[in-house]
Amino acid sequence: MIQTFTQLQRGLDQKPHITRLGRLFSETVLIEVDGDEYYLVFEKGRIVSVREGPSRKTPWRFALRTDADALEKFWQPIPEPGFHDIFGLVKIGRGRIDGDILSLVKNLRFFKEVLALPCAKPYEH
Repeated sequence: MIQTFTQLQRGLDQKPHITRLGRLFSETVLIEVDGDEYYLVFEKGRIVSVREGPSRKTPWRFALRTDADALEKFWQPIPEPGFHDIFGLVKIGRGRIDGDILSLVKNLRFFKEVLALPCAKPYEH
């Protein structure tokens, strides 16, 4: 899982429009998968580091907590209903969002597009 998150920056480098969306986003986000914690540190729309947790000393702005199976389904080219969106994961009980929800909502499109980078879209080659 750590490798997937560290490769997100490479995906961002190939999609400058996403970096532009996040140009005002400089925060740390916690992604928890099956109890394992990963801290994604963003600086002006770029991922500057990914650190494994747990860490009680690393402050984060908001967190997405889910399981590996749900993320695999989320990253499918055409995900099942409920797995198509981070709020869909919450709605079906496979995810939880904690922390500063306002920060997430203000940067929602950027964060959703970053998280969707590992998807193998059928129309992308």
